Amino acid sequence: MNPYRIILADDHAMFRQGIKNILESVDDIEVVGEAGNGFELLELIRQVTPDMVILDISMPQLRGIEATREIKMISSDIKVLILTMHKDKEYVYSAMSAGAEGYLLKEDADTELFAAIEKLRNKGHYLSPLLSSDVAFELIQASLKGESPTTSDILTTREREVLKLIAEGSPNKEIADLLYISIRTVENHRANIMRKLNISQTANLVKYAIRKGYTQPGK
Repeated sequence: MNPYRIILADDHAMFRQGIKNILESVDDIEVVGEAGNGFELLELIRQVTPDMVILDISMPQLRGIEATREIKMISSDIKVLILTMHKDKEYVYSAMSAGAEGYLLKEDADTELFAAIEKLRNKGHYLSPLLSSDVAFELIQASLKGESPTTSDILTTREREVLKLIAEGSPNKEIADLLYISIRTVENHRANIMRKLNISQTANLVKYAIRKGYTQPGK
């Protein structure tokens, strides 16, 4: 049987090495690459198609949730396990909406890493046991309904309006005029949207809005 091929992505080399040592203690798992940022990760995936990517949310250049979306565009068959310190449910929802199949807290990794990998390997989903019960309950309910957590779970109505206008190319002043709010308020909404979706670049924000149906390309 061919080994299960995994790429690790985290900006802390020592942490990656520790996880690599743990994974390679198992005969049927092979770490086929490592990346220190999101751009390195995507380039590596194109060169060495893995079965799974284990990545952190907080990475330079291209953050983990944005990278997850790009990974799924490269190949929907690649499983994505988020391994992070972030417990906030907004991060969980964003990760799952982006296509991640698993969300594991780093403080759970010593006891749950292999359980998470095995769950995803068998086409399941995994949620770290240290996450609050309300997050788990909401995710399970969405799954039972055949849904996935979406931007509407995270963004306010006003933030969704601002996101749509940003995606359509409206500058801050035009958005302010259209929504009868101040430019400073528009700037605050933009910052909150990027924080909640864990997106650092406007171009990626526009791509996200198009994929989610907030606007159409070219509008």
